[in-house]
Amino acid sequence: MKILVTGAAGFIGANLILTLLEKEEDADITGVDSLNDYYDPAVKKYRLGLIDSAAALGGPGNRWRFIKGDISDKGMVEGLFRDFAPDIVVNLAAQAGVRYSITDPDAYIGSNIIGFYNILEACRHSYDGGRPGVRHLVYASSSSVYGSNARIPYSTDDRTDSPVSLYAATKKSNELMAHAYSKLYDIPSTGLRFFTVYGPAGRPDMAYFGFTDKLLKGGKIKIYNYGNCRRDFTYIDDIVEGVRLVMKSPPQRSAGEDGLPVPPYRIYNIGNGSPVNLLDFVRILQEELVRASVLPGDFDFASHTEMVPMQPGDVAVTYADTGGLERDFGFVPRTDLRTGLRKFAEWYRDFYGQEALSAAASAAAEPEDDKRARSR
Repeated sequence: MKILVTGAAGFIGANLILTLLEKEEDADITGVDSLNDYYDPAVKKYRLGLIDSAAALGGPGNRWRFIKGDISDKGMVEGLFRDFAPDIVVNLAAQAGVRYSITDPDAYIGSNIIGFYNILEACRHSYDGGRPGVRHLVYASSSSVYGSNARIPYSTDDRTDSPVSLYAATKKSNELMAHAYSKLYDIPSTGLRFFTVYGPAGRPDMAYFGFTDKLLKGGKIKIYNYGNCRRDFTYIDDIVEGVRLVMKSPPQRSAGEDGLPVPPYRIYNIGNGSPVNLLDFVRILQEELVRASVLPGDFDFASHTEMVPMQPGDVAVTYADTGGLERDFGFVPRTDLRTGLRKFAEWYRDFYGQEALSAAASAAAEPEDDKRARSR
């Protein structure tokens, strides 16, 4: 089975590839990623290093190759499909982040709109000349498409036509584009609305990672909406298992009464199905950072937190109705928040090094007068 994973150095993409190499047999995997600097490329290269190491220990017949490229480059995408001829495409490449879409919208149009269009066009032409082509396109959507929807938990039956950020609008556009291509060209496609994915080697722009960085440097973490936020935090291993189950089971092709294809198209929420109050999340994160010796046991957390209003583009609650995945695939998330944050804290300690973390924590705890005196 030839599997193409875009966003291969990303958080979900890299962990998916690692799992495929471990659990699948005869998986011929090509990964593509632009390795841009939206966040620290060292984390992306670290993930790729894990994949390279795992590839040597993977299942029988497994193969892995990496190509540096941007899916907004149509020629690159066409060449990739021509040379590799994938059976399954998992499109995880995207410009992520709600707040960044407010300051740099061009990045979202290039990757999330033009890039996804290039993937769809390549899938369409994979059937040229009677070839079997792509059997299943799985792509990343987002819980952000629900916007300020007041009905919870979020159901895939809910309306999603009122996005509150450009990022959300691009993800909703992906769903609409995929539906049109499924209808016109009979491309089996499944969109996955991810809910706040976290874990070791995660995205540094996510709250739990950013909180840790700021606390370690002595800065203040901002608790938005004065702490009145709830998030459906979903551990990376659970997300990957859901993606792996879905990619193996494409929607069935069929014809309608008019003889034209009934779109082989599905949308699922993929989340934990149990939202957590942001203040509880921060408390558990702090406890696990102390336990992992990332922060000292006497760290003054109260002086390093600040309650602030809601930010533009954010929503107060995300809450996934995951009944569809459970019904169709038996998917049930199994990782509780404390276990997931413990694994993150231990990874953070090991990745950045205990000595460096201890020095940073000591400097952060130093009184301001002593810092100014030493700087002179």
